Amino acid sequence: MLFASWPFVLLVAVCFAAFYGVRSQAAQTGVLTAASAVFYGYGQPGLLVLLIGSALVNALASYWLRSITSRPMRLAVAAGGVAVNLAFLAIFKYGGLLAGTIGPALHANQSLVDWLVSLPLPIGISFYTFQGISLVVDEYRGMSATDDDGHDSKELQAPFARFVSDTLLFIMFFPQLVAGPILKAHDFYPQITSKRLRDVNCGYAFKALVLGYFLKLVVADNLAEQTFWMRWPYCEGHSSLILITLLIGYSAQIFADFAGYSLIAQGCAALFGYRLFDNFNFPYIASSFSDFWRRWHISLSSWLREYLYIPLGGNRHGTVRTIINLLLVMVLGGMWHGAAWRYGTWGLLHGMALAGERLLWGPATAARPGDDASVSRWIRAAFVFAFVSFAWLFFVMPSMGEAQGFLRAMASNVRTPIAWWLGLVLGLYILPVLLYHLLGGITAIRRRLPVAAVEFAYAAMLVAIVFNHGNAVPFIYFQF
Repeated sequence: MLFASWPFVLLVAVCFAAFYGVRSQAAQTGVLTAASAVFYGYGQPGLLVLLIGSALVNALASYWLRSITSRPMRLAVAAGGVAVNLAFLAIFKYGGLLAGTIGPALHANQSLVDWLVSLPLPIGISFYTFQGISLVVDEYRGMSATDDDGHDSKELQAPFARFVSDTLLFIMFFPQLVAGPILKAHDFYPQITSKRLRDVNCGYAFKALVLGYFLKLVVADNLAEQTFWMRWPYCEGHSSLILITLLIGYSAQIFADFAGYSLIAQGCAALFGYRLFDNFNFPYIASSFSDFWRRWHISLSSWLREYLYIPLGGNRHGTVRTIINLLLVMVLGGMWHGAAWRYGTWGLLHGMALAGERLLWGPATAARPGDDASVSRWIRAAFVFAFVSFAWLFFVMPSMGEAQGFLRAMASNVRTPIAWWLGLVLGLYILPVLLYHLLGGITAIRRRLPVAAVEFAYAAMLVAIVFNHGNAVPFIYFQF
């Protein structure tokens, strides 16, 4: 079910009325879980079984951990829970890739290979699998039911039925179910309380929804109608300048698409009294690659850091080990996006950028955000943006061959006539992303913006949503 569809609007309206029509926390949790099941099962109801099964496995493993005192046994149960989550992900998301890559070499049974290749890709499996892993690991660490200050919550004393109910909501919460932000158990469980309509932050929800729908429907969907010219063989007919503009256009498109989704998810969650953390913090003004990954897809980068990079040793065992950890985490982070080696290449490029930055300037310089007014800061930001835009090429192209074809065309089409109409249309929809970063991301400018100007901007975005939305395109991250 798409956010930009009338069935979704109807679902939210009915759920909102039912949610605040009951008063107990258990009933409200049931309403949200039922709505989440309808949301997820709307297109492929059969895959709802996998989602519920994943949630139950994580509920059983994490609740079992509460009754175990033996450290080896706790480790075994936690490892088993994580292994089941990874098995779900490996079979349904990477089964086809593994079968096609190593099946022939191992002379695997052809019927098994065909079965793996034919499996459907459940929407959002990467997101809810990572959430399940966070629940099991947090419970093993003893922190799944604590608030931000580390205080124990009532989840520690919750009976099994209540815990299963809350876990179903944690895994299935529909505003962020299919494309994040990725929730962590220790952030979400303390929020499962009885909600009241008077406590809803209507202003925040309204602004998040308007900005989110504007970025998605007006910016991303209109750009999607133009960036298809990047694909081979269409790219061969365009000039180098237009191809570079198309790369920048795709950078704007994927940001608007994913940031728009995250904002809509935050706005919807706020309607029901739940807080989702910001997933983007003006990433295209980052002055270093480390800074970029603190601003882009924050829930994924923080998850990778907390549950993979730090357990691998982080930067605690010398430069060589740190570089290896960075490369491994970024390649795995790339492959998390899809069962194709091009995603691994994209992750490797970012891993190499992070490693090179650390080797050349050290961790302190690489992590420094920089002064907004510094010329050198903006030179670095331009370089980071150029590299990030270049790397998106391997993310968006269906194959490495098509990415190479694009690069060949960009290098050789210097004298090809420029399609000015395409450049102007791209510039028109890139401009809002540029203004969003400059006006919102630069503190000195943001503080000087008149309240009337901000209100006018939201009114203009509403008008654009109604009269200038593009053709509905599924969210890019739905495929992950």
